[in-house]
Amino acid sequence: MNPRMRSLALTVVCAVATLVAVAGPASAGTGGTLTVYSGRTPELIQPLLDEFTADTGIKIEARYGDSADLALLIDEEGDQTPADVFISQSPGATGYLDGNDRLRTIDQDIARLVDARYRAADNSWIGVSGRVRVLVYNTDLVKARDLPDSVFDLTKPKYQDQVAVAPTNGSFQDFVTAMRELEGERRTTKWLAGMEANGARAYASNSAIVEAVSRGEIPMGLVNHYYAALTKAADPSAPVENHVFANQDVGSVILVTAAAVIDQTDDRKLAQRFVRYLLSKSAQTHLAEDEFEYPLARGVKPLGDLPPLSKVDAPQLDLSSLGGGLLRTRELIAESGLEQA
Repeated sequence: MNPRMRSLALTVVCAVATLVAVAGPASAGTGGTLTVYSGRTPELIQPLLDEFTADTGIKIEARYGDSADLALLIDEEGDQTPADVFISQSPGATGYLDGNDRLRTIDQDIARLVDARYRAADNSWIGVSGRVRVLVYNTDLVKARDLPDSVFDLTKPKYQDQVAVAPTNGSFQDFVTAMRELEGERRTTKWLAGMEANGARAYASNSAIVEAVSRGEIPMGLVNHYYAALTKAADPSAPVENHVFANQDVGSVILVTAAAVIDQTDDRKLAQRFVRYLLSKSAQTHLAEDEFEYPLARGVKPLGDLPPLSKVDAPQLDLSSLGGGLLRTRELIAESGLEQA
């Protein structure tokens, strides 16, 4: 090799060595791109996506929207969907996709990180974080002794024009599907009609309900447990508290954020790696400390004074059952008139 070529070769070797030193070992990042459809908001999920990319070098292209709408979109896109992973606000939407054979099985070593109660029996989806359905109320407007014993009490004249709901929200829809599963469609239909007739007021989201309750616009509303905690973290003087229904009332049903790998993913290995990351201590701690949700990965404790999920007097429900009822539940809610309440 002549001196000029030897010099060029040495330069290339040095350049490669420099790149390796800067990039770190190959295990620190594999590169690649994943497309994630998320029914949870950017405020909650984007920090996790950014951290995953920083740790692995895998780029994330995210699409945000309503969980049920995204599930319907993935099904409509079929073999042409760009989605690799679906994060759903609730298990109903992932269960719907599972029923239409749109999901791949999550590896057993990942699935076993979560208690069997909070994942599909066939590991088609897995719970990432948990939430309890509650009745949030304004402590300046409602005395504890006047709170209802059951969610079914909210149709009584005593609570006329006092309750807020979020009919288009995924968690509300899963709650209604759970009511259909546990109490039957006839009683659920009667409850929906009763809520509309009793002047229940519709809001766009759980957060909008809690904001309205906090400022005294409406005395109470059906939401997930963590919204009151988020509100009080921002303003400790906010007059909001959660009422958790007892005696395994469906009003205190436990729901989960669910993650699933889409059947058309181009890289199943990367998709599974992302799902595993969502159950990492870092991601679970973020969900617990920043969002006041229940971490579902074994070994990660809930924040502060939140009781363990095992201590919540919630009804026993197979979360996989929620998927098959998604479309019918949306029909019943629309027919009740609550969406226009």
